[in-house]
Amino acid sequence: MLIINRYKCGYCGACVGACPATALELVETWLEVDESCVGCGICTKICPLGALELTEEGET
Repeated sequence: MLIINRYKCGYCGACVGACPATALELVETWLEVDESCVGCGICTKICPLGALELTEEGET
């Protein structure tokens, strides 16, 4: 499961362009992830601010 830290996110869109599943979308001033996320972790590596984190399903 992908966790988005909205306090760290700068809404640059780098993760949106890097996502192979097109699961991320910038909506106004929010980054949203949908159910097509496969948990590959590419977005977490490309985020310049470290605002994205992958966790195991059910973990928070």
